[in-house]
Amino acid sequence: MYPDHTHGVPAQRAVEVHQPTPITPAVPVTAPLVPVQPGTVPAVASIVLPDGRIVTGYAIEHPQPAPVAVKPAVSRTAVNVALGGVGFLAVCGGLLLLTSFIAALTAFITQLIILAAVIFGGWIAVQIFTGTGDQGATTVHIRKAVFKRNHFHG
Repeated sequence: MYPDHTHGVPAQRAVEVHQPTPITPAVPVTAPLVPVQPGTVPAVASIVLPDGRIVTGYAIEHPQPAPVAVKPAVSRTAVNVALGGVGFLAVCGGLLLLTSFIAALTAFITQLIILAAVIFGGWIAVQIFTGTGDQGATTVHIRKAVFKRNHFHG
């Protein structure tokens, strides 16, 4: 920041100066205007204002939109027939699903009945074919004339 302390002539430094270069403005390119003649000569209209001045100019015609093609109305009979057909198809589909559901439910109940019969039949078979001894059976000793069931002692 501070120059060195030297005894003698200070050193000269070379200084380079930058000069700004002017920029030329860009010229916008515009398309040439081509006069277009209207198909018909518009009518000239003059209007008298309330203060007495007269204004003259061309009448401007606003472009009219193209007429929309009129759609033929659908008769109520056709709509009712179409809705009736849709309703009929819905009912038929519902009945088809209902009959399928009833058939499936019937088959399920039949299978449950068969399963119960097989389980109960197996239980009966186990009771018959297993020897359980004197449990639950009437024991009769003929020689001693003893009936356990009705307590008859001879």
